[in-house]
Amino acid sequence: MACGKREASLTDTKQVFWYRSPAMRTLRLFTALVLAICLLAPFASAKDKEKYMKPAPVKLDRDGEKWAEKTLKKMTLEEKIGQMFMIWARAEFLNVNGPEYVRLRDTMRKYHIGGFGMTVNTYGPLLIKSEPLEAAALLNQLQRDSELPLIMAADFERGVSMRLNGSTVFPHAMAFGAARDSKYAEAFGRITAQESRAIGIHWNWFPTADVNSNPVNPIINTRAFAEDPQLVGDLVAAYIKGAREAGMMTTLKHFPGHGDTATDSHLALAMVSGDRQRLNSVELPPFKKGIEAGVDSVMVAHVTVPALDATPNRVATNSPIIIQDLLRKEMGFKGLVVTDALDMAGLMRLYANGGTANPSGRAAVETVKAGNDMILIPGDLDGAYNGILQAVKSGEIPESQINESVLRVLKAKASVGLHKARLVDLAEVQKLVADPRNVAEAAAAAENAITLVKDSGTVLPLKPSVPANGTQGAHNPYANRVEVRNRVVAVIFTEDVRSESGRMFERQLRMRAPDARILWIDGNNAPFSSEPVLASVANAETVIAAVYAVPTAGRATAVGMTDARATLLRNILERAGDKTVLIAMGNPYIGTDFSAAKTFFCTFSNAVVSETSAVKALFGEIPIRGRLPVSIPQVADRGTGIDRSQVAGGMNGDNRGAAAPF
Repeated sequence: MACGKREASLTDTKQVFWYRSPAMRTLRLFTALVLAICLLAPFASAKDKEKYMKPAPVKLDRDGEKWAEKTLKKMTLEEKIGQMFMIWARAEFLNVNGPEYVRLRDTMRKYHIGGFGMTVNTYGPLLIKSEPLEAAALLNQLQRDSELPLIMAADFERGVSMRLNGSTVFPHAMAFGAARDSKYAEAFGRITAQESRAIGIHWNWFPTADVNSNPVNPIINTRAFAEDPQLVGDLVAAYIKGAREAGMMTTLKHFPGHGDTATDSHLALAMVSGDRQRLNSVELPPFKKGIEAGVDSVMVAHVTVPALDATPNRVATNSPIIIQDLLRKEMGFKGLVVTDALDMAGLMRLYANGGTANPSGRAAVETVKAGNDMILIPGDLDGAYNGILQAVKSGEIPESQINESVLRVLKAKASVGLHKARLVDLAEVQKLVADPRNVAEAAAAAENAITLVKDSGTVLPLKPSVPANGTQGAHNPYANRVEVRNRVVAVIFTEDVRSESGRMFERQLRMRAPDARILWIDGNNAPFSSEPVLASVANAETVIAAVYAVPTAGRATAVGMTDARATLLRNILERAGDKTVLIAMGNPYIGTDFSAAKTFFCTFSNAVVSETSAVKALFGEIPIRGRLPVSIPQVADRGTGIDRSQVAGGMNGDNRGAAAPF
């Protein structure tokens, strides 16, 4: 007999028959089912544990309070101190076994981090924006790898689009001041909250309650709603209402006011010089209005305020007088008090040269002693963490104070439902982010913000050279069909020609005037571009000068143009002022520097949604009815605005704000 082979027998035949019988098939099916259940049970169990968050209005119920109190009792001192820190998580795709993610995860676990501030990578002054799904996936993974639920925050001053592509694009805060309608601010808060919660962000470091009363303020500017405390307060309250109803925590910043400063606190100490009467009438009212509206947190600024605390080396961040006496006792705020970023020079310079071996630790200790509950973005996490730990062990900071702060942090987490679930459903992101209805609301805010300050009556509205529906007939997209001419010349002044600034403006302009000549100017090419630009301007029928200038953290100069770009623009206005329209795509105060402009309007924002609105205004496709929310020295007072009716049909352009290709 050969190996592995035997003759068939009657017994073998019966076995084969039984194996193939209905009874056997049923048994096999049952066995396979049991095996599958056994094999898949761990996975099903794991998936069941991954409950997805269902955003609801921000509210701390009794269950949340009990969870916070119970959790606090179980924590070690080291764990409690860790809950008081937030560090950056940069939204990008990271393999869970890759060194970048492992480093982030291990840091979180080592220091028991309470939450992350989500941001993106940068390249010099340029943001490298990520995508909503990438951000959501990263935040979900961090939540899975954390023992306690993490509270996730972000600086979404202009909505989620400030950091992530594909989301609803909003203009800067000052545009809402120009639109003068609280409904836009409330929608701003609601939509930002919906999109934030969809990707796993629970807390926005906004709204800005600063009153921008100083035209040369290098860091607030268009980040503030207005220079009128009443208007700022109304819009702050409306934003808070919309955001909290949609499930997002809010933040008033930068307490007790950063609007009347001439220094960027990212770089150096800034001072608010007004007396107490001035503070009570200008700086503080919007904060009071925000507290009354139920704001969840207050961010304290690295600014000196001699009228409140004249102690040497004191800024608001390390001042118990400003935090405990003014904010807590006098103004009655009971929520989270958080520092502005601890790595900013406005604070750290106080400790860097003080002879201490651990300046970050000393800064952290002093800010906690002053009354801050959370420390945001320390430059040296290890130094700051261990500085507080040693201060508690030595008795310099009572552990009872740490307990009070951590209990507030835990209650904040419970108020957004983190004690019940901590993950977001990635399948819902594409349903909730950039909903067309929300995109339309953001566009309406940008359009209603357009403010015509000066009008010569000879330029506006421009006439398109294509049909009103924007169609130009069938054509080969790779063929050079349109010859560029000088009928319309647009000179786009930017900080950096590599940035996105002006791309949507160009796209929208070419839809209406395909033959327009568009010239890009920044500080690098302006010195050798003057002659060709002026030659084009001289032969043009209409000239558009669009100036992109918005506040940028860490920039030493004012928000505007002081280099060769300014000289070039003055030459344009001198030689072609009658046929030129100047557009402030951001900082409205450029009107003072270029007062020779005879036609001048403001968007108060460089966001792509504002670019689209600006082009629509140029061609008379939307009514112009905004009002200046600030005074422009030597040009116009607050409240100024020239109304213009819509005179043309709208184009079929993309108002969402997707960036045009370079």
